[in-house]
Formats: sequence, structure tokens, C-alpha cells
Amino acid sequence: MQERHGEANAPLAPLTTFRLGGPANRLVTATTDDEVIAAVRAADDAGTPLLIIGGGSNLVISDKGFDGTALRIATTGFELAGTALTLAAGENWSDAVARTVAAGLAGVECLAGIPGSAGATPVQNVGAYGQEVATTITEVVAYDRRTGETVTLTNEECGFAYRDSRFKRDPDRFVVLRVRFALEDAGGLSAPLKYAETARALGVEVGDRVPLDIARKTVLALRAGKGMVLDPDDHDTWSAGSFFTNPILTEAQHAAFLERVRDRLGPDTAPPAFPAGDGLVKTSAAWLIDRAGFTKGYGSGPARISTKHTLALTNRGEATTEDLLALAREVRDGVHAAFGITLVNEPVTVGVSL
Repeated sequence: MQERHGEANAPLAPLTTFRLGGPANRLVTATTDDEVIAAVRAADDAGTPLLIIGGGSNLVISDKGFDGTALRIATTGFELAGTALTLAAGENWSDAVARTVAAGLAGVECLAGIPGSAGATPVQNVGAYGQEVATTITEVVAYDRRTGETVTLTNEECGFAYRDSRFKRDPDRFVVLRVRFALEDAGGLSAPLKYAETARALGVEVGDRVPLDIARKTVLALRAGKGMVLDPDDHDTWSAGSFFTNPILTEAQHAAFLERVRDRLGPDTAPPAFPAGDGLVKTSAAWLIDRAGFTKGYGSGPARISTKHTLALTNRGEATTEDLLALAREVRDGVHAAFGITLVNEPVTVGVSL
């Protein structure tokens, strides 16, 4: 039985959206919460390194592979009780969003088309087009590797921040089993739109509501135009989506950044700026990359910037992880040289680092 014994010397590249990385010593596929817990306990008891894989959309794995057990979480479960939704960690996220929209419930419709599994969404505090899961998650059920118990963490206990969470900051402690959400019945309408690009595409104002399915389809079209919806025949989607997070700057950092922009691009250039609370300012990683000279399609090797979006680094079909990292470092260092800002990778790296 594969769940118990696992697959030896198992390729991991096919389990990632980058299609990169070497093999794992052992791959276990778990289809129930009990199987997940048993596999984690077995690895921990043996002192074996453990890599958790869901949809593989946020992983950069070393060409050497993973010297340990890779656990692929393939659990299923979509439970709707009124406006309360519970998802098993292995559920396909994009499919789950489509089902909530079909049920007439708002709150995650602008997160349509994001690849990966439901269990990964709280780890990264997945967000796009003005929504993030932190605003709708009520609880996360997880296996606590430190105590050997299954625990339920409240939204507050998850420690959500921009593309961050307690799970991401302490990656070896919790294994997500279930995620619970509180959605909204707005009579078939979306949550108030918060993202200007989405509102423009729909011909409405920020703060307006639109029919749920129209909101979802509009976001899918916007994502597809940027190569952010998985398509095996489109190498622009052989990526992890946005490779770098948008920088959040202090007032002093922002002032220094604006001075660099004026020196490089002229006094009339105004980079994107969004309030990020506590006097902080968020700017656009895509803008920085483009203005530093790394335009769509940049690169001559097997790893290049997407032809559709400067924030996506892609495998053109024959790349290695080292090819990808070389490109990422070139972009990171070029942005720092141009603007004094160091971009931070969004995907999780396994056995490698920038």
C-alpha cells in the first residue's frame, strides 16, 4: 500500500508547477487525515526530514532532490453548512472557490484560479485582487508536531500578515489538516471589490459589488492574461505565480526609494504606493523589476521571465532549479542596484536558497 510504504527515489518535479527538482528518498501519498498524521509521526519518530507537498505551486526544490520523506497530502472534503465552509487540506483550491461561487457565497471569489491546495492557503495567507484568506478563515485544524496532538487554531492564533503566517514562520511545527472559513450570503453578489484593476475591468467602482460568477470569471481572465492560470501547454504558467513579494517600506526607506527613482527615472516618475498600516508603504515588485530593466520575456536561457508578467519566473521546458535561481538572483541584485530594495522570494525553497 503506497500510503504505508511509500515510493522510493520518487520524482518530485511532476508534483510542482515549476516542474523542477530532483527526487525524494521516499514519497508517501496520504488520502485521509489519519494517514497524514501517521506519516508525519513515522518520519518524526525516525528523525527523517519531512517535506509536505500539496498542490506544489509554491515550491522550489533543489536539483539534488530531497534527502528524506516527501508527504503528498491528497485528502478530500468540502463541507458547507450555511455560510461556514470546511475544506480538507488536499482539496484543489481553485475548484473549491468555484463551488463556493456556485453556492452563492462571497468572500473568496477573487482568489479564483490560484493553483495549489486548500491546506497551503493559510500558510502563505494567499491573496490576490483585493482578497486574502486571512479575512475569511475562522480556524485551522492542524497536527502539532511538537506536542503530537491535533489542535485547532483560531484566526488570531494563526498570526496572519502579508503573505505570511505562524505556519510559514515556524514551518516544522504544524501540518495543516483542515481549514474553516466564514463566507457571506450577499444575495448572489460578490464581496465589495477592493482592487482597482478588477473594478476597472468590470466597469464599476472600488467598493461596489457585482454578481459572484462575473467577479470570478473576470479574475480568471485577468490571471490568464498574466499567465497565472495553469496550462500545461503554456510555459508562461510553468512557474510559481508571483516569485517575489511586494516590498513593504518604512517612511525612511520609502523616502530613500523615491530619491533613487527620481535620480534614475526623472522627477515626474511616481512608483506605485499603497498604505500598509503603521506608517508603512507597500510598493510593486513588478514595477521595480520592469523599471530595473527586466522586462517581459527577459532571459536567453531555459529559465526566463514570463512573456505575460514580469513577476513570474518560468521554466521554458528544459530548465534546472539552478537555472531558475540564477535568474532570480540576477533580478534581485539588479533591482537592488537600481533602487536599493532587496526583493524577497515568495515560493518556499527546499535544499536551496537565493
